[in-house]
Amino acid sequence: MRRNEEEEERLQAEVQKLQNAGATVPPGLKATASLSPPQSAKVIGSGRLQKSPRIDDEGDEGITIDHLHKLNPKNVSAWNMKRLMNIIRHGALSTLDEKIQNSNDGDEESATKIRSEIEAKAAARKIFQNVARPGCRYIYLDDITRFMQDDEATKTMSLFEGASESKKISKKCLKNWVVNAFRERRALALTLNDTKTAVNKLHRMVNIMVGIVIAVIWLLILGIATSKFLLFLSSQLLLVAFIFGNTCKTVFESIIFLFVIHPFDVGDRCEVDGVQMVVEEMNILTTVFLRFDNQKIIITNSVLATKAIGNYYRSPDMGDAVEFLIHLATPAEKIVIVKQRINSYIENKKDHWYPSPMIIFKDAEDLTRVRIAVWLTHRMNHQDMGERFVRRSLLLDEMMRIFRELDMQFRLLPLDINVRALPPVISDRLPANWTS
Repeated sequence: MRRNEEEEERLQAEVQKLQNAGATVPPGLKATASLSPPQSAKVIGSGRLQKSPRIDDEGDEGITIDHLHKLNPKNVSAWNMKRLMNIIRHGALSTLDEKIQNSNDGDEESATKIRSEIEAKAAARKIFQNVARPGCRYIYLDDITRFMQDDEATKTMSLFEGASESKKISKKCLKNWVVNAFRERRALALTLNDTKTAVNKLHRMVNIMVGIVIAVIWLLILGIATSKFLLFLSSQLLLVAFIFGNTCKTVFESIIFLFVIHPFDVGDRCEVDGVQMVVEEMNILTTVFLRFDNQKIIITNSVLATKAIGNYYRSPDMGDAVEFLIHLATPAEKIVIVKQRINSYIENKKDHWYPSPMIIFKDAEDLTRVRIAVWLTHRMNHQDMGERFVRRSLLLDEMMRIFRELDMQFRLLPLDINVRALPPVISDRLPANWTS
């Protein structure tokens, strides 16, 4: 990074000398000399671009993006992990709000901080207005290359839904991406805060126990503690163990569940006893869940340790199924066309579904109808349950449109009804509109 900075400064100095001498500088060389700082100089935790590879942000050092890309669970140090945790817990998402080429004497303008979903949407609108051309409704690849290198711009386009194929980013897509990024960061910050709180409580408990042991040892060393005193102390310990034994067992089980098993984090969508809930808060003894109707449910960790817990957030890309019934007499040609068109729709929605879904005849019911199942795989898990049902709804809309165009309707076969005998008529009453 230092060599890159030195080469850049030397190039800028040479171009400046040529300009002062009155020479005509080629546009390509001038543009190269006026580029923004390299990607290695981008620092997270500050919201600004700096020439130095790291900065001091309210007492916490930032970390470069290149350095972040090189980190993994095997080579990350405790110091770097602490810096990252401090950035997530105490920092905020920020957007660059300065023009490097037009900055005066290196003055830094304030960055837009994102601390809520409303601010995230406002930041997305500001980013769109800054990146997109005036009056344009989309951001194109050429617009992004004005701010970053070509390979980075291509990677950036792949982050947005549908941008890889259409080569453009809509305002709605950008807004959803920024809001999701804020939600992920907020969930991670809440997880770190809850974990730190739990660790602090555990630390205090251990300190109390160690203090008691040290006090007893010092009493023994100084000869103050006699046999009668030790006998009295042991009897009191037995009494305490009898009273708080179950509580200590529960606390120990909760600690093992929280720190060793660790089946979820804050913000994860989990399924417990067939009920889907989002983890809201994690404590030493209890976990707070938020149900689909925003009802808070508090469950003790010792009880959760005995239950099967499904975690949607940690799951890989998940599958889905759509089933429908057709008439037994439906022509085979129409069934083939339905399969082809469903396959074509899924193939064209590469951001939503994996290709090559499985379409099978699942069952025949009452010799009048056939059940067909479409088994397909999302390009996401079901953590965002709303997005799952939106994609499923789009697929169902397309299937209904196909059925209408092919005039596929469900009709029951004619039924033969044989009446062998009728009960005798014992009433002379007739409807009012009948004539005798």
